[in-house]
Amino acid sequence: MIKLATIAGSDASGGAGLEADLKTFQEYGVYGMAAVTVIATMNPDKEWGHEVFPLDEQTIRAQLETIFKGIGVNAAKTGMLATNYAVELSAEYLKKYNVENYVLDPVMVCKGGDLALNPELNNLIIKKLLPLAKLITPNLFEAGQIAKMPTPSTIEEIKEACKIIHGMGVPYVFIKGGAKLNGEQSAIDIFYDGEQFLKVEGGLIDTRWTHGAGCTTAAAIAAGLGIGLEPYEAVRRAKKFITLSLQNGFQLNKWVGPGNPAAWRKSFN
Repeated sequence: MIKLATIAGSDASGGAGLEADLKTFQEYGVYGMAAVTVIATMNPDKEWGHEVFPLDEQTIRAQLETIFKGIGVNAAKTGMLATNYAVELSAEYLKKYNVENYVLDPVMVCKGGDLALNPELNNLIIKKLLPLAKLITPNLFEAGQIAKMPTPSTIEEIKEACKIIHGMGVPYVFIKGGAKLNGEQSAIDIFYDGEQFLKVEGGLIDTRWTHGAGCTTAAAIAAGLGIGLEPYEAVRRAKKFITLSLQNGFQLNKWVGPGNPAAWRKSFN
């Protein structure tokens, strides 16, 4: 059995974070494990305002011992880490256990609450985790933060960010432009392997129910690598996966709705 680990935050609403990761792993037919770094909650009495509750260092280490020393993984991804020690511990175990298929989802903002993570933490992610990653999946904001440039808004600016990030030590860069690029009529992401830029396109989806899209995409790529796909093929399959998920998204309440990872399985029936 192919085994994957996610080191990420838990979303109490179930739509994002490690909950989205584990649902995605299940759809890919791999065995998923999770180390919880932080718990994110949403307050219905405060317009779904987000709060985060980081777990302590000892608890995170104990989970990583269980996963990496006790069982072992074929691939892993990291998501919301929230604390410096969570970053340090993730780097320690990914390096110690030589995890080749590691996907870095460099979460630098908590969607829905505009709760930006601190610059010190972001810099630590870049310093400690980026050199260990096979592939990184920043959104436009995160790409700008990592590349130390304004948030890209065109294909050419994304390509510039790809080059800079690749030069920082990660072999494969996948920047998620989605529906936010100026003048584009489709959801466009860019994959870069150091030699060529490849567009990964999907149709624009008219929906508000996109909660967990970034987590799901990174988890799908990690699962693809875990089952032996080459990086570009893992990205292409993940794009199909998230497109189906968003096309079948649904409303949870008046504030939020997730995609539906189960749409992937149902598409084959």
